[in-house]
Amino acid sequence: MTIPPRRPMTLRDVSEASGVSEMTVSRVLRNKGDVSAATRAKVQEAAKLLGYVPNRIAGSLASSHVNLIAVIIPSLKNMVFPEVLSGISDALDDTELQPVFGVTGYRPEKEEKVLFEMLSWRPAGVIIAGLEHSHASRAMLAQAGVPVVEVMDTDGDPIDACVGISHRRAGREMAKAIIDAGYRRIGFLGTQMPLDHRARKRFEGFTRTMAKAGIEIEGQEFYAGGSALLKGREMTKMILDRHPNLDFLYYSNDMIGAGGLLYLMEQGIDVPGEIGMAGFNGVELLDGLPRKLATMDACRREIGEAAANIIKARIAGTSAGRERINMTPRLDLGQTLIRNGALNTGFKDT
Repeated sequence: MTIPPRRPMTLRDVSEASGVSEMTVSRVLRNKGDVSAATRAKVQEAAKLLGYVPNRIAGSLASSHVNLIAVIIPSLKNMVFPEVLSGISDALDDTELQPVFGVTGYRPEKEEKVLFEMLSWRPAGVIIAGLEHSHASRAMLAQAGVPVVEVMDTDGDPIDACVGISHRRAGREMAKAIIDAGYRRIGFLGTQMPLDHRARKRFEGFTRTMAKAGIEIEGQEFYAGGSALLKGREMTKMILDRHPNLDFLYYSNDMIGAGGLLYLMEQGIDVPGEIGMAGFNGVELLDGLPRKLATMDACRREIGEAAANIIKARIAGTSAGRERINMTPRLDLGQTLIRNGALNTGFKDT
């Protein structure tokens, strides 16, 4: 026997259940108009018991937008982005705005598809990772008619607002700390290169600072895939098999750096006595490692909060637009970088 589909609840159902007019039900559920507290409570209770959900698409026809914020990120596997999402969610918690997430897998063509689908729902704003997009994506964002906030990066030309850090500066600052600590035979291990534009920019800032000090990167190891402890172990073994005289390993993220640290310790290699190490992102989950990995915090939660606050201010009409918030990454020397005395941690942005 075929079971007929259940019809969705309507305003009339809530009206009949609460004993008030459909107009009053509409006012209560839209939080509009003058309705007594007792009537409001009666309608809300009836709607809750019936499982009534208003049709926001129909209700948005007059305003042309729904109370959704499109949030587009490259990955949920990378531990970095959930912290950004948490910041966005926390900042929107006191509003009717709801974030909806799309994942691109670092692929420009997938970003175009996700962006097209999300914009077709006419969200109230867009938060999207990175400044590099295809021509089609940039055109859609520029013509969206809603606030657009590009996050995680400030090294480039934003379409509208942007919130993030300078990844080139982050690379320069880490390079200076490594040089000041006395390391000279450097290896770099990176993931999602060149699709991860932010990792690429850190690498650019890092290598240029090294070159100014007369130091060339002696070994490099790249791969396309998610950040993982196992991959960090494998990459570390491969680079040291080819370049056994390296005295420092700089990883594009903390997860592969943690894998490298575990591999070196298993091999009985003194860290940082024989080989120093550093990662990027400041992932708190890794604080339980045998040694605290030197790293740099990219202000992820703060970036999410700031981006959502920009959207809120734009919708409220209290912002003129084109915001550009450049946050300062925080260097954490950990226990894998300093050796043989103190480190000069002063950094001049050049």
